[in-house]
Amino acid sequence: MAVRTDRIVRVIKGRRPKVVVIGGGTGLPVILRSLKSRNADVTAIVTVADDGGSSGMIRDYINVVPPGDIRNVLASLSEMQQTELDVFQYRFDSSDKFFAGHAIGNLIIAALTEMKGNIFDAVQVLSKMMQVDGHVFPASNELLQLEAEFMDGTTATGETEISGSNKQIKRVWVRDADSDATPEAVLPVLAAIMQADVVVLGPGSLFTSILPNLMIPNLGEAIRQTKAELIYICNIMTQKGETEDLTDADHVRIINEHLGGNYIDTVLVNGAKVSMDQFNPADYDEYLLPVKRDFDGLVEMGCRVITDDFISQQGKSVYHNGAKVADEILNLAFQSDNRKNGVK
Repeated sequence: MAVRTDRIVRVIKGRRPKVVVIGGGTGLPVILRSLKSRNADVTAIVTVADDGGSSGMIRDYINVVPPGDIRNVLASLSEMQQTELDVFQYRFDSSDKFFAGHAIGNLIIAALTEMKGNIFDAVQVLSKMMQVDGHVFPASNELLQLEAEFMDGTTATGETEISGSNKQIKRVWVRDADSDATPEAVLPVLAAIMQADVVVLGPGSLFTSILPNLMIPNLGEAIRQTKAELIYICNIMTQKGETEDLTDADHVRIINEHLGGNYIDTVLVNGAKVSMDQFNPADYDEYLLPVKRDFDGLVEMGCRVITDDFISQQGKSVYHNGAKVADEILNLAFQSDNRKNGVK
């Protein structure tokens, strides 16, 4: 694919820096768009354990991997014209009883999954149709069920039930929803992780967007074995039903515990003040308070901590500043390549 002339062109020995981003949710596309604009070779590995909204309804009706997060990632990396993307992302109004709440892109992904026989091949076909600059890989080719154990010893099944239980989560894991087989990531997912300069976790819901991917056994093992820099983008806000009262160090500790060791190399932490008086709780009741910082806790786990004004706050919303985050990720990619090649 030709490199667009309006992009920042930085190469590592004649190639684009390889960046793998793992997660799901609304924060992921913000980072992906900025990485694409900086000429990174991006691979997005997207969670397939969602059971809410249009994705959940499609999953229940026709038993396919939930398409919502995949749809948003495809759109963020697509080179199609905006009008075409608007059609792909269009969500039917609630007054349309048959299609109410469904996004056209979700229906297209579901149809292609039936046509091709699996979600991975379906997404690759759609990636070509949408002129995706990069790679979009479902974390697994199978329908996965998210399970959780809470601190009180009780358990719950499914993202919606887990986050709605109002209990502190101890751990999560995934299982194949249709069989007793061990969940697996396909080989291109594993290869991307092993060949990456950096692997980025987040931003996204800790227990329902990030950890489900790492709990796929061979994907988690690839994370443990890769020589890539492992970066965690800490969420800006705590999330109801998942991360109330957790510090940034708590987030990293939980990821490391699920991986079985201190694997996070670098953490990107927002250091700017969030204007809480601009939030409308009725619109954003899922997000509670800014995540508290615990620099000492991060350092004790061997993390390099990069703190900056990483937020973009407009009106009643606050998001990661994709441009600043992407710049840091690419700087770390070049540093990672230098280390692997013995350059000081």
